[in-house]
Amino acid sequence: MRTPTIMVATDGAASGEATVRWAAAEAARQHCRLSVAHVLDWDWTMARYDIHGTQAATVRRAAEDVTAAATAAARAAAPDVPVTGVTLVGDPAARLLAAAADDDVDLLVLGHRGHGGFAGLLLGSVGQRVATHAPGPVVVVRGRSGATDGPVAAGVDDSAAAGHVLATAFTAAADRGTGLEVIRSYLPVVPLQYHYRDVAPQSVRTPEQDTAERDRLEAQLAPWRMKFPEVPVETLLSHDGAAGLLTGVSRSAQLVVVGSRGHGVVAGSLLGSTGLQLLQHADCPVYLDRQRRDHR
Repeated sequence: MRTPTIMVATDGAASGEATVRWAAAEAARQHCRLSVAHVLDWDWTMARYDIHGTQAATVRRAAEDVTAAATAAARAAAPDVPVTGVTLVGDPAARLLAAAADDDVDLLVLGHRGHGGFAGLLLGSVGQRVATHAPGPVVVVRGRSGATDGPVAAGVDDSAAAGHVLATAFTAAADRGTGLEVIRSYLPVVPLQYHYRDVAPQSVRTPEQDTAERDRLEAQLAPWRMKFPEVPVETLLSHDGAAGLLTGVSRSAQLVVVGSRGHGVVAGSLLGSTGLQLLQHADCPVYLDRQRRDHR
């Protein structure tokens, strides 16, 4: 029988240690195996010496030491979780994407800061490539990575992908024994009389549209409330931008879950400004929910 696996990338920095601890705790919650990966950023086409040379062996041993230390930290954080370590060589984004495409990897966990190949991970090209192109779900551990209080928060639109986001969010809340805060951000249709005024759509009061949107949200939530009766749920409906809303909620949440596809304000959260802003400014880990391309 196949055992689900979480893969966590580490760089040996302090933030990398926090990322490993978070991944270990998540593996314990989900009864998963944990694979700890460190990527030695090595471009042998540009290097002065080959990766198999004498000097390169010293660099390779240092990288393997990083992997070994992170693996030991994971085992200490979650003694009951089966943990393995792997040292990869090459372009960090490419190697992580290839590893995440393995059928055995169910979730990829990344940090937000570091050194070496992972420097500025989520603010640079490496992090954006991994978060954007990973074939399955990704968690970015940032902010209050060790927070165990506060709710799980989920940003949802009314697309078909929202159901998968809600499944992930409700499960995460149930596993943590906490509540769930569901955020819906939408821009109402502005009445005709406002079209010729300098009025922002967010500031227009549209109680009837808000009621209809809230009813649609409650209809989305109904089957999940029945499936997870132990999870208390609060909802927030707003005309404000999703990025600001979710970033604000992250200050009191222990996890924020958003989708990778859809339409509306949360659409394209892995590719657009909402997702990128959340990855750069959230004060807790961010779960980028994406169904694996193999539909497993």
